[in-house]
Amino acid sequence: MSFEEIAQKSYEYINEFLYFVVRPHKNREKRSLLYCSGVNIVRFLPITKGRHRPMSNPAMRGLQLVNIEVRAMALASGATPKALRENECVGIAPTKDSWYTERLLIENAPESLPDEIITYGPINLLKKINKAILLGAKLPEELLKPDELQMFIENLCSEYGM
Repeated sequence: MSFEEIAQKSYEYINEFLYFVVRPHKNREKRSLLYCSGVNIVRFLPITKGRHRPMSNPAMRGLQLVNIEVRAMALASGATPKALRENECVGIAPTKDSWYTERLLIENAPESLPDEIITYGPINLLKKINKAILLGAKLPEELLKPDELQMFIENLCSEYGM
């Protein structure tokens, strides 16, 4: 698939707990992608509330760590990640709850990067949250469909919620 074909497509993984989206950015000359990710702080509260210090929410911190790893993936593939000041990711969150978001511009992105990011992000975010709050929950090894992962997280919240 050429970058022109990628530029016609949006890669999305969205449910009521989290989202990872990779879209073509307006600067196509540099093969630029917009990476947006977010966690619904309210929906994760049953398993994060009381299990962290006030300044270190495990869902937020997990997303920050995944963002760093996405930057590393981009660099390893020859792309250039850049911080964005403006929020071009507005409107992605599927609910009106409180969302914490991360965003990046990725220039000179290879064709494989959007799929790699979407496959990597959700599962590794859950692993980081699980580790930070010491749940010890058995997580899926492979990426589930967004609605299936939502049900999985809802079950975690019911089973381990405080």
